[in-house]
Amino acid sequence: MSVAFVKEESAETAAETLLPDRPVSPHPNLVTEAGLRALEQQLQQAREAYQAASAIEDVNERRRQAAGPLRDLRYFAERVRTAQLVADPTSTETVAFGNTVTFERDDGRVQTYRIVGEDEADPKAGSISYVSPVARALMGRAVGDVVGFGAQELEITAIA
Repeated sequence: MSVAFVKEESAETAAETLLPDRPVSPHPNLVTEAGLRALEQQLQQAREAYQAASAIEDVNERRRQAAGPLRDLRYFAERVRTAQLVADPTSTETVAFGNTVTFERDDGRVQTYRIVGEDEADPKAGSISYVSPVARALMGRAVGDVVGFGAQELEITAIA
């Protein structure tokens, strides 16, 4: 449609409001139960934000305000659609998706992380993605195992 037929400042203004899609990981979208609930909640928030932006009368402002929520809506809809729910681990024999693992580094630092899906990972809050290098090095290992990680060694001290 030509810009002449819409209440639009210019074709450039319309193009500015089209945001590129958020990148989607090529890895399987494994999620914990809490991770799936969080994705569904984020999808609902994106829907609500998009609906609120769609109610704005000025077409240019509506497009600007709707761009972010629309992009998030597409992303979270895809993530919910492709989510593969993984049950909580039943064993603490070896590190697996959903386990919380404590390990000690060469320098004496002790760290504890829960291994979760990519969208729910938050290292500052104590969770890392199952595709992160640390998680991949720890998966399948048991308490007492020493894992080479780059120039360091990590010793698993607990699995919960």
